[in-house]
Amino acid sequence: MASMAFVAMLVFSVALVAGFFGTLHPAFDSFAHFRVHLAVLMTLCALPLLATSFRLQAATALLFAVAAFATTSNALSVPRLWPVQAAYEAEAGDQAVYPGDQAVYRLLQMNLRFNNPTPEKVLSLIGRTQPDVITLDEVSDMWKAKLGHLASAYPYRILCPYPNGVFGVALLSRRPFAAGTQPRCDGRGAMAIATVDFGGTNVDVAAVHLTWPWPRHQSPQIGELSGEFASLGETSIMAGDCNAVPWSAAVRRVANLGKLTVAPSPGPTWLYIELPDFLRFAGLPIDQVFSKGAVLIRSVSRLEGTGSDHLPLMVEFSLRPEQKKPVDEHETATASVRQNGRPRG
Repeated sequence: MASMAFVAMLVFSVALVAGFFGTLHPAFDSFAHFRVHLAVLMTLCALPLLATSFRLQAATALLFAVAAFATTSNALSVPRLWPVQAAYEAEAGDQAVYPGDQAVYRLLQMNLRFNNPTPEKVLSLIGRTQPDVITLDEVSDMWKAKLGHLASAYPYRILCPYPNGVFGVALLSRRPFAAGTQPRCDGRGAMAIATVDFGGTNVDVAAVHLTWPWPRHQSPQIGELSGEFASLGETSIMAGDCNAVPWSAAVRRVANLGKLTVAPSPGPTWLYIELPDFLRFAGLPIDQVFSKGAVLIRSVSRLEGTGSDHLPLMVEFSLRPEQKKPVDEHETATASVRQNGRPRG
C-alpha cells in the first residue's frame, strides 16, 4: 500500500510540475487548470507516507503541494478585503485616494448555457439586479428571442453569432454607446466590443468566450483574437467565460495582449452540471474579469445559479477621475505677467 501511495504521489507531482510550464506548450497549461485538485490529491497520498520509509519524499511533496496551492490563493473563495483596485495614487508621493463618493457601476457576466432549461431565471436575475451592462456567453439561437424581452430596458446591444449557432456572445447596455462609435464582433463571434458612455466617460466594454484548452482550439483562438485584445481602448473592462483559470498561462496571455489586469476571482464558477451545488468548491474559477485604465474594480461576487453550469458574476466598478497635471508655479506666474503685465497675488 505504501508503494502504491508513493507511485500515485509521484504521478500527481509530475502533473503538478507540468502545469507550471504552460508557456512552453498548451498541453502543460491544461494541467495548470487542475493545480488545486492535484495538490490536494498529492497531499492525501503524502500524509500516510510520513509514517513509512518514504517520509523524506513525502515531506518534500507536502512542501511542494503547499507552495503550489499558494499560487492559486487569489482565486479561492475566502474572505478578502475590498475594494480590489479602488485605491490609487493621486500623484507621485501623495497618499492613496479611495473614491468612495464616485458613482458605482455594475456589470453582470453570465454564461447562459446554450440549452438552459430555465431561461426565466436569467431574465428574473437581470430584472432584480438591473446592472448597467451585461456580457453574455453561449448565446444560442434559443436565446435571441428570450433577450428580445429586455429590449426596452437594454436598448443598446450587439449579438455576435458563432458559426455553430451555439457559442455566440452578446453585450447589452442600458447606457448609450458613445457617439460616433459602432459596436463590433470578431470574425467568429467569440468576442463583442462596444464603447459605452458612463456619465461622459467612454469605456470599451467587451464580452469574450474562449473555447476549451488543449487538445481543443483555445491557444490558436487566443492568437486569432490578439488583434481584438490589443484594440481595446486605454480604459476598458472585459468579462467572459475563458475556460481557463486565472493562474493559467492562457489567462496571462490574454491579459498581456490587451495590457489588462485580471481581477481577483471570487472562487469556482463552473461545476459539471450533473453534480450538486454543494460540491461547488471542487469546481473551477474559469469566468474572468479584466480591466485597465480608469476602471477601478471594487468587487467581484458570485450570484445564485440560473440553470447554467456557470454561476453569474456581478462586477462593481468605478471610474478614476482624470488626474490634473501638477501646477507649475513659475509657468503660472509667467502666464499672468503676459496677460496682465504683472504677476497676481
